[in-house]
Amino acid sequence: MGGFCNEVRCIMKKENNSAHNHNRGSFSGRIGYVLAVAGSAVGLGNIWRFPYLAAEYGGGTFLFFYILFAITFGFSLMIAEVALGRKTGRGVVGTFQSLDKRFTFMGWLTMLVPILTLPYYSVTGGWVMHYGMLFLTGQGAKTAETGFFQSFSANPLWPVFWLCIFVAISCIIVMFGVKKGIERTSKIFLPILIVLNIAIAIYVMTLPGALDGVLYYITPDFSKLSFGTIIAALGQLFYSMSLAMGIMFTYGSYLNKKENLEASVRHIELFDTGIAFLSGLMILPAVFVFSGGDANVLNSGSSLLFITMPQVFMSMPFGQAVGAVFFILVFFAALTSAISFVETIVSVFQDQFGWKRIPICIGTCFGAIVIGLAAAWGFGWWSGVTIFGMNISDFLDFFTNSILMPISALFTCIFLGFIVGTSVVADEVKLSSRFRSEKMFIVITKWIAPVCIVAILVTSILSAAGLFTI
Repeated sequence: MGGFCNEVRCIMKKENNSAHNHNRGSFSGRIGYVLAVAGSAVGLGNIWRFPYLAAEYGGGTFLFFYILFAITFGFSLMIAEVALGRKTGRGVVGTFQSLDKRFTFMGWLTMLVPILTLPYYSVTGGWVMHYGMLFLTGQGAKTAETGFFQSFSANPLWPVFWLCIFVAISCIIVMFGVKKGIERTSKIFLPILIVLNIAIAIYVMTLPGALDGVLYYITPDFSKLSFGTIIAALGQLFYSMSLAMGIMFTYGSYLNKKENLEASVRHIELFDTGIAFLSGLMILPAVFVFSGGDANVLNSGSSLLFITMPQVFMSMPFGQAVGAVFFILVFFAALTSAISFVETIVSVFQDQFGWKRIPICIGTCFGAIVIGLAAAWGFGWWSGVTIFGMNISDFLDFFTNSILMPISALFTCIFLGFIVGTSVVADEVKLSSRFRSEKMFIVITKWIAPVCIVAILVTSILSAAGLFTI
């Protein structure tokens, strides 16, 4: 333990920096940057949320619109955030403060997203660790039993134990800094994640009945297109591509000015969308094998990961081993995203207050656990505590994903389109390359994205109020 602490202190002498000298560390190059950002984007939003939304909203139709939005809408928002972060060399609060002090509040508003998301996200990450441990120790059959998940999530101790482990791992990695913590972890975990994803997808597609699931997933049926499908695909972009969370500002601030910014964002987009696609190939055919395409199973929503998938694994050959590999994969995905939440928080407190990395990480760890306790106990001890009819975890998810993130993205578009001008982003991109998508970026940022974001925000609020069904 002493050797570990000494190594951390040694690294921190190089990585810890105050807001006044702005020597904040950096990625080693484009590969390290792309893998770190892709690791952030490739989280539970890709492995879990994307497949269940695809299942619920028509398979190939949802996939078609998601890819369309990713290469246009998602690209424009991501390159804006990355470019602004690189231009100012600061986190999300410092970025807005540097460009126009009147809009510093936008940075703090966005900062609330990782602060509130990390705790409940870590509760889910803890669940993943517990399931993975059960499968690894040959007890996967337990997870497929009726009522297992409800019983486990309502337990006052075990979910909290795994929550603490998950948060502690995330914060310890961030303690090591940008290169030796975040980048090194992403370079190890992301390739493993991709290999495991491909391996499971290939195995699942060899099972009888899997072809029907593949066809459902990749074949658009526009006769079933609905407004809900479009809104779901748009909303998934924020969750899947780590937009409007402050993460892209933060990681962009660590990117060298010589790196081709547009190419880097396109590569991140490719990683993110590719892994989301592979996750669908892994999960939807497996569900078809298990249920024959039963609509109730396809529309099982968030319970897909912890209730449906264990039943799927235990019904297939070598299900114990496949389930173990699957939950290891999901753990890697969850961890790389949690790391980005922690780093976003760390960067702001370093920039704004000159605090050091290790104390911020320790404070973030304890803060996330305290809020996470409320989220975890909301499924058991505090299940009677509801906010607008939602338990604590669901409310935090709704408030961050359906309210704060759309508002943050909307403000960013207005800020760029009508306050500082889109040229701020364009000029930064052109420092290292041509901006081939500049015209598309301007049109989407100024005119199309604000309308789409307002649609997401309004429908989310009306849906939560029971006045509209997506």
